[in-house]
Amino acid sequence: MDNSSPLSVALARNVRYYGFLVLFLVVLSAQGSFVNDMYTPALPSMCRFFGCSVSLGQMGLTMGMIGLAAGQFLLGPISDRYGRKPVVIVATAVFVVAAIVSIFSTSIHVFNLCRLFQGLGASAGYFLAKTIPADVYSGHKLAALMALVGAINGIAPASSPVIGGLLADTWGWKSIFITLAAFAACIIILSFWMKESLSVQNRSKGSFLSSFGGYATLLRNRNFMTHTCLKGFALGLLFCYIASSPFIMQNHYGMSQTKYGLIIGFNALFMAAGSMLSLKFKPYKKAAFIGAIIAACAVVVQAVELFAFNSFWIYNVCNIVFLFALGMIFATSNTLAMNEGRQHSGEAAAVIGVAGYIVGGIVSPLAGIGNIMHSTAIVNLALIVFILLFAFLSRRIPADLNS
Repeated sequence: MDNSSPLSVALARNVRYYGFLVLFLVVLSAQGSFVNDMYTPALPSMCRFFGCSVSLGQMGLTMGMIGLAAGQFLLGPISDRYGRKPVVIVATAVFVVAAIVSIFSTSIHVFNLCRLFQGLGASAGYFLAKTIPADVYSGHKLAALMALVGAINGIAPASSPVIGGLLADTWGWKSIFITLAAFAACIIILSFWMKESLSVQNRSKGSFLSSFGGYATLLRNRNFMTHTCLKGFALGLLFCYIASSPFIMQNHYGMSQTKYGLIIGFNALFMAAGSMLSLKFKPYKKAAFIGAIIAACAVVVQAVELFAFNSFWIYNVCNIVFLFALGMIFATSNTLAMNEGRQHSGEAAAVIGVAGYIVGGIVSPLAGIGNIMHSTAIVNLALIVFILLFAFLSRRIPADLNS
């Protein structure tokens, strides 16, 4: 790939701009976390506000994931054709509008529709945080940058439920979406300082529909799809945790929204630690396989606890362990998949994101059916089977990152 884009030139000449790029990528990827994580502490109170069931309330998470998936599918090829910068600005503006409109929702159905458009708007930042590094780096440099961004971005899932819980307890759930709109507005402002990472000569040519041709190529790439499926089912485990934990911790264990946010924020730090630890493995892809085994052990122990015991400490220690393992899996599978699909980096990042949100969108409401303790355990056990399968298949692929 020709790395003569304005961004690659800026990185070669200016160490300070590299720092800005890391910050910008962290902020972009954080938006994908904020769009779900920040309002999860308020889910039980929102169900009471709208007078709806737990599963219907969790559909807001599903609608956000549908928006994130559909947005990446559409915007990936568009960004490959027109560049990354305009896509960030326009899509994030859509998020701002949808977040503001959701504040005035008169029913859970109107709110969930707003969540769809929030997901569409946030999708650009989510996949471009993976695409932009692949525009200018490959191999170990790509792995190092993505692991660094992933580790720093552990602040997002760590801080967003804390912020959301404090906001919900102090000013109610609507204040969360005012904060989200303001955060997205800051992204738009920062994007004007970003240098375009995709040079004109590397953009898609031909008709607009031909820009989507990269999807067919990627779907036929067995190695790419193996890493992508591993990331997708691992994300499903994370989303099941996000969807079920506020009801388990608040309704079953009697915690406040603020205390729940603090605990979830603390847990998320272990996911960031797992992301950084993944860089220590040689070959790099070994981290995903080890992470899958660790996650499986934690999920099995937690399933026994959810069915047979009533111990918050066992439940949450298992959360911490599998989040740590997911950090290892996310960092590794992201990098391996993007390295395989770098010739169609926009579409590749979109496929990776869509896979996760398809699984997440399915499992989130399933975790709220009937006894949430039992349904969560069953969904987690089903997910870990697929995670182990694709981790094993990923391990069989020859290492290609010189590490």
